[in-house]
Amino acid sequence: MPATLDSSIDRLPSGFNRLAGSNLAAQSAEQIALAAMPMVAVLTLHANASTASWLQVALTLPFVMFAIPVGMLADRWPKRTLMAGAEAVRAVALFVVAGLLLAGHLNLTALSVLGFVAVCGTVVFSVAAPALVPSLVPPMMLSRANGRIELARTVAFACGPAIGGALIGWTGAMTAFVLAAALSVGAAALLTGVPSPAAAARRATHPLRDIAEGTRFVFHHPLLRPVFITQCLFTMSFFMVLAVFVPYAAHRLGLSAQAIGLTLGMYGAGMVIGALLAARILARWRFGHVVATGPVCGLAGGALLAATLWQPWPALAHAGFFMLGCGPILWVVSTTTLRQTVTPPALLARVSAVNVMSYGARPVGAALAAWLAAQAGTGACLLMALAGFALQLLCILQSPAVRLARQPSPDDADTALNPA
Repeated sequence: MPATLDSSIDRLPSGFNRLAGSNLAAQSAEQIALAAMPMVAVLTLHANASTASWLQVALTLPFVMFAIPVGMLADRWPKRTLMAGAEAVRAVALFVVAGLLLAGHLNLTALSVLGFVAVCGTVVFSVAAPALVPSLVPPMMLSRANGRIELARTVAFACGPAIGGALIGWTGAMTAFVLAAALSVGAAALLTGVPSPAAAARRATHPLRDIAEGTRFVFHHPLLRPVFITQCLFTMSFFMVLAVFVPYAAHRLGLSAQAIGLTLGMYGAGMVIGALLAARILARWRFGHVVATGPVCGLAGGALLAATLWQPWPALAHAGFFMLGCGPILWVVSTTTLRQTVTPPALLARVSAVNVMSYGARPVGAALAAWLAAQAGTGACLLMALAGFALQLLCILQSPAVRLARQPSPDDADTALNPA
């Protein structure tokens, strides 16, 4: 990538910059709400580790249920309209949670249902935004643009849990949900300045045929298929950790709500560092080596968290979450760029939806953690997650994706498999 592209952030089009700002607001809303919900469940509604894990299942099911249909809609309808509508729905759901808290009527069932609705907004944004980026920036700026998108997301990951924990500790949970809802409203407003190209004209087909076309492209592609499988394994393992970490940190590590938020925020801090370095690393390293960095750091982070079973030091948990953020953000930037360059534009939203379907491993990991926590305790969950992190690294190391010398071109991805 030319050095001039690395050095001039203002060369990215204004429409893209508004999308990045909207993404920052939307991701911040998501992270504050997702941090607040399990804390409220454990500290206010007195949920145990198994019950908290089932809450995580409810907060992840929308990725399984709606990612593919949303991808089909995003290839047919204006993406900006879908994203703005989804943010409005999320804002309403979060305002209702705040209202129930204020009235003293919030329970675990209501929290799970409203959390499920709020996460539907995340699904729409996660599918439509990556598919919109290539229409806003030229191909050779995709890595930098994806880095900007991920930097906005990482700021949210870094600040969201810490803000959520601080607000719950200082002013109560209602303030956290009101702030998250207001950020969703801001995200929808910022989208009004983003160009929204019309969907490509194509012959009307049955929705199931549209869905099958995107799915078939991913699973028949030699580069995208192993990336998808690795993503599933990482996500399942990571959400096994997330499902039990709040009660584990409160009871085993003795952390307060603010300290738990700070610990979870180290994941975002790692993502910020990774996102800031992403453009330079992609310019200097072989593309495939950048792809492999995320799974390597995932295994290292899982090992550090598992080490707290023997040494319950908060610093180990801080380092573990930092590693789980720093390396995988390079994975997200590199594999999103890979997906955008090898996928035909008319298929991109559906292919992005298949990638988001890997988030379907979230409820699988959370449900497995709920069962395992009830049977063998939270320590067994951390060890099982560590095994999953090891498996995802083995998977990607067997893939041709790690042998890519450079970012593939839209016309010929196969040439990048050979050394430059």
